[in-house]
Amino acid sequence: MHLAIFGSTGPTGRALVSQALDQGHDVTAVARDPAAVDATSARLHVVRADVLDRSSLDGVLNGVDAVLSAIGTHGRHPTTVYSVGAANIRDAMHHAGVQRFIGISALPVTRRTELGPAERWIVVPLLSMFFGEMYADMTRMEQVLRDSDLDFTIMRPPQLTNKRATGKYRTAINQRLPRARKISRADLAAEMLQVIPQKKTERATVCLAY
Repeated sequence: MHLAIFGSTGPTGRALVSQALDQGHDVTAVARDPAAVDATSARLHVVRADVLDRSSLDGVLNGVDAVLSAIGTHGRHPTTVYSVGAANIRDAMHHAGVQRFIGISALPVTRRTELGPAERWIVVPLLSMFFGEMYADMTRMEQVLRDSDLDFTIMRPPQLTNKRATGKYRTAINQRLPRARKISRADLAAEMLQVIPQKKTERATVCLAY
């Protein structure tokens, strides 16, 4: 396939680019700073663009089969990078005639009623004290996708680590995953690539953890 990867210079994005190339895909890596893309391949095309600037995405997705997004930010400040980024990517996908989208949200964005007691009353409230603004924008991003006609998959990982891929993790589609604590970025990237052709994950959420 020909895949477009947003957030290609972050830790998960780099894993996506590397694994996609290893699997034989053609990759368009979208980055604000193309020099920060450290992969090299004859099948890699690096494009300068910013998800917060809709006009910069013109033509970027032409000929693409699927879009994967690992865009993100850190800190406690209010942000719109997830929601505005998703809206701009959605519009660019419509213009290019691309339907398949896989993007990263987070486990704490799950509705409180769908969480277990420990997550609902302890884990998520504690995390929200530090990352509440980020989760709020992830919630808006998920709504942008649900309101679209895209064939989207929303990945909801728990705590991310920088450990190597194991290939051994649990998943749950549109339902709670008990005891979801950690997953490596490498395994998250592997699952994002794996779900691309899966009809059962279209317009769905996927939780994953060890």
